[in-house]
Amino acid sequence: MKSVVKAQQAEDSAETGAQQIRDAIREAIVERRLSPGTKLSESDVGNLFNVSRTLARAALQALSYEGLVSVEKNRGAFVAYPSPDEARQIFAARRLVEPGILREAAARITPGDITQLRQLLLEEGRLMSERGQTARRAEIKASGDFHLMLAEISGNAIMQRFMEELVARSSLVIALYGQSTASSCGHSEHGDIIAAIENDDLDRACQLMLHHIAHIEADLDLRERKSLGLKEAFEL
Repeated sequence: MKSVVKAQQAEDSAETGAQQIRDAIREAIVERRLSPGTKLSESDVGNLFNVSRTLARAALQALSYEGLVSVEKNRGAFVAYPSPDEARQIFAARRLVEPGILREAAARITPGDITQLRQLLLEEGRLMSERGQTARRAEIKASGDFHLMLAEISGNAIMQRFMEELVARSSLVIALYGQSTASSCGHSEHGDIIAAIENDDLDRACQLMLHHIAHIEADLDLRERKSLGLKEAFEL
């Protein structure tokens, strides 16, 4: 009996360890500290987090299921490099999902939740006025956290997990195809959405959310690029 308990405890510990690594790497992708195409070898990940290659492999495999990591035979794992078509699908999914999350969140939201959302906006605004990579990364995270907090308020754990994936994959897309240095997520638009929720104007809140997502996507250059040969590339 004791051996069964110990085996179960070891399995639970391994699962927790893999999840912590997965969450840490996902956060680095969201903050754009890890760029698309970055190699993630099992040995490097294992050494970084002081775990076995088996645990590192489990974490990378979990991230591949989320579309954040690409595992290639005989080459290893890399931060995913979404195509323009994938990028469009990600934002199409957000347009379908986020108005529904917003309505669910509005039905459950408390004054305390509103206060938390506004505090998040204050922090986002403060970071926007600061310079440097550290502040920029923190701003990007705060921006994504607004959407994740709405999913949490909705009370739907499945949707919350789905939004974590969508926000992370959106960050990859913005890192690849974003054209401006402006925030990846309009700060003033977040405030407008909160104001509409407070006024019980859910139709307007949903319209603002759709406009907001379209605004983010509009900053992307998703034009297909024809691949050139070596000679053609240097004749430009």
